[in-house]
Amino acid sequence: MSTTQYDAVVVGSGPNGLAAAITLQQAGLKVLLVEGKDQIGGGLRSQELTLPGFVHDVCSAIHPLAAGSPFFKTLPLKDHGLEFLYPGLAAAHPFDDGTAAALATSLQETAQSLGQDQQSYLNLLTPLVKRWPALATDVLGPLRIPNHPLDMAAFGMNALTSATFLARRFKTKEARGLWAGMAAHSIQPLTNLTTSAIGLVLMAVGHLQGWPIPKGGSQQIANALASYFKSIGGKIESGFYVKTLDQLPKSKAVLLDVTPKQLLEIAGDKLSSLYRSQLQRYRYGMGVFKIDWALDGPIPFTAPQCRQAGTVHLGNTLEEIAASEHASANGQHPQKPFVLLAQQSLFDDTRAPQGKHTAWAYCHVPNGSTVDMTEAIESQVERFAPGFKDLILAKHTFNTVQMQAHNPNYIGGDINGGIIDLGQLYTRPVVGLSPYQTSAKGVYLCSSSTPPGGGVHGMCGYHAARRALKDMFGLSAPKLS
Repeated sequence: MSTTQYDAVVVGSGPNGLAAAITLQQAGLKVLLVEGKDQIGGGLRSQELTLPGFVHDVCSAIHPLAAGSPFFKTLPLKDHGLEFLYPGLAAAHPFDDGTAAALATSLQETAQSLGQDQQSYLNLLTPLVKRWPALATDVLGPLRIPNHPLDMAAFGMNALTSATFLARRFKTKEARGLWAGMAAHSIQPLTNLTTSAIGLVLMAVGHLQGWPIPKGGSQQIANALASYFKSIGGKIESGFYVKTLDQLPKSKAVLLDVTPKQLLEIAGDKLSSLYRSQLQRYRYGMGVFKIDWALDGPIPFTAPQCRQAGTVHLGNTLEEIAASEHASANGQHPQKPFVLLAQQSLFDDTRAPQGKHTAWAYCHVPNGSTVDMTEAIESQVERFAPGFKDLILAKHTFNTVQMQAHNPNYIGGDINGGIIDLGQLYTRPVVGLSPYQTSAKGVYLCSSSTPPGGGVHGMCGYHAARRALKDMFGLSAPKLS
């Protein structure tokens, strides 16, 4: 580790750590970014997990929030090698009868495909799609007086409800199934309050810009952020795992892209007893079991919409998805789990050798589960794409324990940095004036365990850096429009 003194040190090079480091460096500070792994990126890593020439996204794969991030949009990431590719359809949702619902960029096209639910869909999504560009900075930030209070109130009336409650607006299996798949990204039972929030956001950004794929792998987002950070004078040191603050060079501020569990391990002796006790009560959510496949051809989905989509939600009806998520949250392993699948190589020919393909999928499981869900997941794919299993050349799996070993932020396989339910929506990780400040002066939390939570958007890091700039340096970062 360098002995040079810095104004600020950021620990962790996931999207939030990179965003925090960039924000601090842009303010004119001398910033060091430290990464425990040899490869930067956190949840943005891509590797050849199966066979040579097959590039797989280790965690995050499809990036609607990255392309629409109010902070990332201010950065010249295209100039640093980032190129987004846009599938014809953002997401598809097949049913047992061979049909499918789909989220198209066009709001009207999506609504028209939902039959008698066309007007109900338009009534729900049209106002949000119109408001979202102005609302994004309010929604993707800490609890505060919003810039657009009336629009925020209108969003909150729907967003704070449970997904099963909001589903009452729809009558068709197509609209109800499509909605359930979106809301299940919240990684909690669909009967929980606030599960509508993530579904609404994903649909709105899908209609505004689609759900893009970074050419060459999710690693390219991290690479572009790191390249820009270094171009403005920032420094990165990888391969150094931080176990205590005493390992770091002297600085006025330290920002940690970690969850409460690691914060206690790294800085527990610097924290107040009250703050430590609050962190110890922080709740983690369901884990994930993930599979990457090298395939001999594209997945032969029966429904044509699925062959045009970057993301496919496998769960059939709302009722089946709700039952699966409820079971996983209560310590069970459903035989027909809700599966989130991405097929990047259909749209990005850099991911696999010519004529071959990759696929990426996971299902939700109890936190800390070591149960092998390979057969259950592959059977769900085969259910909607007969012949899929015959195409498998090789596979790589992660259970929750292996996922955490790969990325220590994924406690028990929780990829969201803690459950994002009503009790931890804005009061993550603790109740306080600022979620980014810790009880130790100069020590800040900038991970997805702070608002707005999980997702590749960098907003947790941006807001934490703004707090540190104000507290420790008397500076302010530009507000995002």
